[in-house]
Amino acid sequence: MTDYPAAAVHTGHVEPVPRRVRGVLAGKTIVDSRRAKYVWEWPYYPQFYFPIADVLPDVLASEPDGRYSLRVGEVEKPAAAWTSDDVLSGHLRFAWDAWFEEDEQVFVHPRSPYTRVDALRSTRHVRVRLDGVALAESSSPVLLFETGLPTRYYFNRTEVDFTHLVAEPGMATACPYKGETSGYWSVRVGDVLHEHLAWTYAYPAAAVQPIAGLVAFYNEMVDIEADGELLPRPRTHFSK
Repeated sequence: MTDYPAAAVHTGHVEPVPRRVRGVLAGKTIVDSRRAKYVWEWPYYPQFYFPIADVLPDVLASEPDGRYSLRVGEVEKPAAAWTSDDVLSGHLRFAWDAWFEEDEQVFVHPRSPYTRVDALRSTRHVRVRLDGVALAESSSPVLLFETGLPTRYYFNRTEVDFTHLVAEPGMATACPYKGETSGYWSVRVGDVLHEHLAWTYAYPAAAVQPIAGLVAFYNEMVDIEADGELLPRPRTHFSK
């Protein structure tokens, strides 16, 4: 039992994509479609499937078991596309690379039409601790609500105790709904270094602009107290 809504889509669900979707390899658009389909291969988010006619034919080379390699100039990606009559006949699914919905790049995987993401300012009093050590405290956090994930609590940098945070240069992750992170930190408590616990988005997606420059911590790995109540640590797949 969780205190946030779960994904509501079953595996195998198929819906039309109302957006123009393009896939790019080595700077060349290899698929451009207004007829793509969402296919849920698992409940959390869909994948794009494209009519084969919307794919540039000269970039495909057949391989066994309905798979194709992709080639653009000197760049070749083996087994990077495939068909599945069991899922959606006459369509190709690609390994994720550089994708655009309309003219905006999408990271990691397609955005689910059933996922909502809201970044809301709050006056809840929120504390973050780890092994009894205070890491952040605020009465004006930004709460990020994302379907299927626990609430994330974002703090102004002046409300974070950076004496316990250790920057991780080069560490970055991406989210289709929020964009690419611009900073990551581990947390040192005593002699123990807890890796990859906090992050920030300097330039998040427009829909979640209130979190820009703020710092959040994985609920799964720290103790979070909201209005005096210690929240249970959730069990998730560690998406931000």
